[in-house]
Amino acid sequence: MKVLIVSSYLPYPLHSGGSIRLYNLIKNLQKDHEITLVCEKRNYQTQRDTDEVSKICHKVVVFNRPKTWSLRNILLTIFSMNPMLITAHTHKRFSEIIKKELSRNSFDLIHVETFYVMQNLPKTNIPIILVEHNVEYMVYKRYARNAPFMLRPILYFDAVKLARVERNSWKKATKNITVSLDEKQYIGEDTEIIPNGVDIYKFRMKKIVKDKKDPSAASSKGGQAGQEKRVLFIGNFKLPESIKNLRAESVIFDENAPDETELIFQKADLLLAPIRVGGGTKFKILESMASGTPVITTPLGNEGINARDGSEILIAEKPAELARKTVSLLGDDYLYEKISRNGRKFIEENYDWKKISERLDAVYRNLVQEL
Repeated sequence: MKVLIVSSYLPYPLHSGGSIRLYNLIKNLQKDHEITLVCEKRNYQTQRDTDEVSKICHKVVVFNRPKTWSLRNILLTIFSMNPMLITAHTHKRFSEIIKKELSRNSFDLIHVETFYVMQNLPKTNIPIILVEHNVEYMVYKRYARNAPFMLRPILYFDAVKLARVERNSWKKATKNITVSLDEKQYIGEDTEIIPNGVDIYKFRMKKIVKDKKDPSAASSKGGQAGQEKRVLFIGNFKLPESIKNLRAESVIFDENAPDETELIFQKADLLLAPIRVGGGTKFKILESMASGTPVITTPLGNEGINARDGSEILIAEKPAELARKTVSLLGDDYLYEKISRNGRKFIEENYDWKKISERLDAVYRNLVQEL
């Protein structure tokens, strides 16, 4: 089958959830399908990144995405019914590239990654699959709710505009796909669920060493029982000054973590993920569980994953409860090993990329056969 994938991002390097998802799906699907990828490319992405994706695609065509926060985009957002997200991803050049590929090839279907590039597609009779990683307008509403008071009206208005466009995109697609049941409830009953996954061969089950556990925000080196525990914040992200001020010998911030995240989870004793905002399934949680590194998170962190509290994962809402469960897990070898092994088994049964790709392949084939 000949498939045109239109994406808002080049899926390499594998630093974001969207990139990890699309790269692994293409890698598995390309064995049975001829895939052409047309996508936006960020300034930090190199020719090497494009070349890596080209290894798993029949053809890759990239479009250099212009600056988002330009005066043009700001004015267009203020004086139109389009939200900033749509304005920033609407480009004449992008549309021309897509039209060119459609005119030169007989594609069986079009796979669109994220609704906010869908407006660049021309009118076509080719079936369109739209993949939603989140219900974006709900994510924007959550951000607006937590924003400074003076910014809330502006952000809420943008979220309202976003909701209108996003809902219309669901109607235009031949088939909608999302990553979890939570998003499906917004989009519609006919929506297919193709969850995020894990490379279970890359993220292998680690050897469990009793009485040598060290709690981490992501990872740290093991320490002897009774030693002061260390917390390691990993990643290049913005943190409140109140958190940064906690920096000490036992509280470490690493903005330059290695690309081999599987090594991080092999060293860590647990993943503490107190997630408050966001949607979809969280890759770091899946990767940690695949590695046998127990996860303690909030109900939102488990949203879309649906692991069982006390069996495959530990869930808590309030900071004090998160802290209590962390201490409890590190002091109970039986509970630790139970969560570790059950978490790995849960991932193998539900989140292996190979199995997930087979489900997407079935959606492809059924859609084309029906039309």
